[in-house]
Amino acid sequence: MSTTTAVAPLTIQDAEILVTAARRAAESAGVNVSVTVLDAGGHLLAFRRDDRAVLISGETSTRKAYTALQLNAPTADLVDLVKPDGPFHSLPTALDRPLLFIAGGIPVHRDGHLIGAVGVGGGAPEQDHEFATAAVAELV
Repeated sequence: MSTTTAVAPLTIQDAEILVTAARRAAESAGVNVSVTVLDAGGHLLAFRRDDRAVLISGETSTRKAYTALQLNAPTADLVDLVKPDGPFHSLPTALDRPLLFIAGGIPVHRDGHLIGAVGVGGGAPEQDHEFATAAVAELV
């Protein structure tokens, strides 16, 4: 008889840790951001936009999180795949989904299982990736 161990889902407390860590990393770099945290089903667990973050950062952070979740990969790793000569170049227009292939989205795993994603928008793509990576590192 085999037993399976359930993996704890991403909680609201986890989401708050992710938001706080991403914002702390951005603040130390002098960047105003929006941070979105989604659970494994793509449902919003937490969202925060700094008062001075560009308005579109709210949308981009959410789309980055969604893309990282759906493809189970950091969005930074996907950018080249959707370029005109890339193998998935038609993916952004083929699906009626809010995908965004810009760095700043990171999937969140627990015990090797996908449990959600975090997206950061507002800085340069490389900065957003760094802030999201720092956030995920806080959960480990």
